[in-house]
Amino acid sequence: MERRNAWLSYKEAEEAEMEKLAKAYREFLDKGKTERECVTEIVKEAEAAGYESLESKIKKGEKIKAGDKVYAVGMKKIIALFHVGYEELSGGMSILCAHIDSPRLDVKQNPLYEDTDLAYLDTHYYGGIKKYQWVAIPLALHGVVALKNGECVEVVIGEDACDAVVGVSDLLIHLAAKQMEKKGSSVVEGEDLDILIGSMPSASDSDNTDEEEKEAVKKNILAILKEKYGIEEEDFLSAELEAVPAGPARDYGLDRSMIMGYGHDDRVCAYPSLIALLNTPQVTRTGVCILVDKEEIGSVGATGMH
Repeated sequence: MERRNAWLSYKEAEEAEMEKLAKAYREFLDKGKTERECVTEIVKEAEAAGYESLESKIKKGEKIKAGDKVYAVGMKKIIALFHVGYEELSGGMSILCAHIDSPRLDVKQNPLYEDTDLAYLDTHYYGGIKKYQWVAIPLALHGVVALKNGECVEVVIGEDACDAVVGVSDLLIHLAAKQMEKKGSSVVEGEDLDILIGSMPSASDSDNTDEEEKEAVKKNILAILKEKYGIEEEDFLSAELEAVPAGPARDYGLDRSMIMGYGHDDRVCAYPSLIALLNTPQVTRTGVCILVDKEEIGSVGATGMH
């Protein structure tokens, strides 16, 4: 079956609207590289469109009525938005669902170690990934760290042009003869996806023991984390840090007809679903948009669709 190229069906005004949506979508990809960040951005867009927190309405003792626009957030990782219609709910609702988590590298809870004078973060890959795609590219760290004083610190390292980036190192081609003989699924093993974050030892003002010298690079990294974020090594136990490709989404192709960026899966469905609901001026049948976490690992857990 042959299908007409969609580009040929757009009128000039429709193409302008489509470009406007694509630009907003690119910005959403940049601002929402984790499920937490996605929910934060969605709340901002929803409130700008007249939606109110369900929790807020309950506190004020207000009943939900036809025409109301409300949203509810769960654990800062999932969100449901409702545009209440005039038809009885017994007749059903119009529901759009998508997920806002994407494949990534999760930093483990006791991750920082030093090996051969290099400091690394131990990771576990999340979701289905082609492991060889995650080496030798700049990565950024996104997430939150709960400090011992109760403060929750948001962390974004590697997105600003002035930031340093981190990454997973790979073998040079002339050292990779055995590696290149492997299948694509095993060219890079999951255990080799640890993130290289430093090589400079801390300055010494006294004679160190051999054991202290071996940990000098790790010590320097901890000093940097303490100075910039107030983070100590024990704080990794209460941290949720994700490594994702660094940098903004970009127009792809000389004709700018495509988008290249991290997180298309499944935000290419999530964002248009959100905008479809927010841009609907009035509904007869209640409209719902549910955006969830954990689809990449089976939709399990408290923030998954289950």
